[in-house]
Amino acid sequence: MKKLGIAAALIALIGLGAYKLKDNQEKVAAKVYIPDTSLKVGVDVSTVAVQPLSQALSFLGTFTANKEVEIKLQVGGEVLQLPFENGQAVSAGALLAKIDDEQLSLQKEGLEISIEGYKNDLKRYQNLVAGDATPAVNIEKTELSIRATEAQKKQLEKQISHTRVTAPFSGVITEKLTEKGAVVSPGVTIAKLTDVSQVKLRLMVPERSINLFKIGQPLTITTEVYPGQEFNGKVSMISAKGDASHNYPVELTVNNNHAKVLRAGMYGSVLFDHTVSGEALTIPRQALVGSSKDPYVFVVKDEKAELRKIEIGTATAEVFAVASGLQEGEIVVTSGQINLKEGSPVSVQK
Repeated sequence: MKKLGIAAALIALIGLGAYKLKDNQEKVAAKVYIPDTSLKVGVDVSTVAVQPLSQALSFLGTFTANKEVEIKLQVGGEVLQLPFENGQAVSAGALLAKIDDEQLSLQKEGLEISIEGYKNDLKRYQNLVAGDATPAVNIEKTELSIRATEAQKKQLEKQISHTRVTAPFSGVITEKLTEKGAVVSPGVTIAKLTDVSQVKLRLMVPERSINLFKIGQPLTITTEVYPGQEFNGKVSMISAKGDASHNYPVELTVNNNHAKVLRAGMYGSVLFDHTVSGEALTIPRQALVGSSKDPYVFVVKDEKAELRKIEIGTATAEVFAVASGLQEGEIVVTSGQINLKEGSPVSVQK
């Protein structure tokens, strides 16, 4: 009897638990929001229309120096002269550094003395050979010694010439990396020289627009630094190879303006007013759902949203040209797509 009582109590508890669970589920379900599918979603729309497809294309780039070099030493020693400062303009051939050449000059003097001695020996050997007093081989050895020593002298003269460092072209010292009195080694960079008489505007142009550029083509450039000021540039390079994103480097050469100097690192923009011939069926850019590679739009038909696959062509800042999937006069949603799905009832906002 005792066991039967315990079993009955367990059954009662299980039943009570099941009742409570069901009751709680019903209460929770009653609180869950179930959207009313009959309610209309407010949307903004636009009519698909045929219009001239005009586009203004702008390309942003960065100015770089026309030429820039690191001034490196080819000989080591103490810096005796360094007649420039950061930001100083220098002319081609101007002295940039003078390195101590005393030791090299002394070595050269020693070689000159040796050459003079060899030449005196050569005269003596020539006289002796004429009288059969010495072998002719001595003349040959002396001549070879003269040639070898003269070669060493030329090497020293070349080293001595390298102790005088001059500017390879006119430009501006953009970095000074040593000081007068410093003892430097061969290969050390003492300065950076930048030519800004011309600058280059480097653009990254998408594949679809690269054919707009031609070598030698004159283009107008604007900058944020000098608002309202236009600079004349000319296309000097179009890369034959693009990057992984199908963008192609293009360079424009620009003569610098002494009144409004363009500096390396500044931004510049090139604007194309480019009109595609003919007309096209267009939709606003805001109507597109998904990506330009997999484009869809919501079309309003019988007050319901219809998700439709389309193909797009040329794009401008405002519209896409539609290649297929839509007809003139159809209505597409331009705002409110986030709340739509296939078949959603819609209400066009006034």
